[in-house]
Amino acid sequence: MKTAEKQQNPNRSLTQDQIDTFRREGYVSIGKLIADSELDELRSEYDRAFNEARESAQYRNLSADGGAAQRHDEGAEEEMLQIMQMCERSLSFRRLLYHEPILDIAEDLIGPNIQLFHDQALFKPAHHGGPIHPHQDNAYWRCLPATLVSCWLTLDDVDVDNGAMHLLPGSHLAAMGHERGDVLLDAGTPDPAESRVVPLPAGGALFHHCQTLHFTPPNRTDRQRRAFAIHFMTPGTRSPGGELPIGFSRPLLRGHM
Repeated sequence: MKTAEKQQNPNRSLTQDQIDTFRREGYVSIGKLIADSELDELRSEYDRAFNEARESAQYRNLSADGGAAQRHDEGAEEEMLQIMQMCERSLSFRRLLYHEPILDIAEDLIGPNIQLFHDQALFKPAHHGGPIHPHQDNAYWRCLPATLVSCWLTLDDVDVDNGAMHLLPGSHLAAMGHERGDVLLDAGTPDPAESRVVPLPAGGALFHHCQTLHFTPPNRTDRQRRAFAIHFMTPGTRSPGGELPIGFSRPLLRGHM
């Protein structure tokens, strides 16, 4: 049954309460968005892409901290593996960019014109999955206006033990201007101990603002954690220099230029 908010706004995917939560706290957790039948295909493609990336070294270990060893079996203590632009490696993930329920939510948050900034797959293997330290995405991207929204999707059940997302409510209201690798524990920054954990079922999602401080802990369980992030922007978004960095295809996913 539709809520009163949705009855008043038939084209809206989120309720007004959910939108208000996003505006106030910088994120909103969504239930299962991807059906199990679709998950099977995405998992297969995800595993294939990472197997191929390992063979060709076309991935980044975000836990290697610049060390020579990028793989656990070559001496890296932890693995937090990243593949950029899965949509250019897999038609299944290319189609996922246009998944109507995802775009409906993105439209509620940033408006009807939705362009891809980029996507990325983030894999924490079992036992030695590494952490992602507290950060604001737009501290790295430096996009203007700072209105980008990310959809973080899980292909496995995710909880506090195997690498669930932790977010600091309200942290999106101020840019911190940190650099990659900075430890955000100064007196003037939010305390990560005040973060909220967002467990999700396989196929679940959360949407967060590009300035929401977030992090994920290590995975020491016997369960892998496969996640996929889609970063949305409005057409006209630019870097401080006036243009976005080249190298990625950034299609319009909905609306018009």
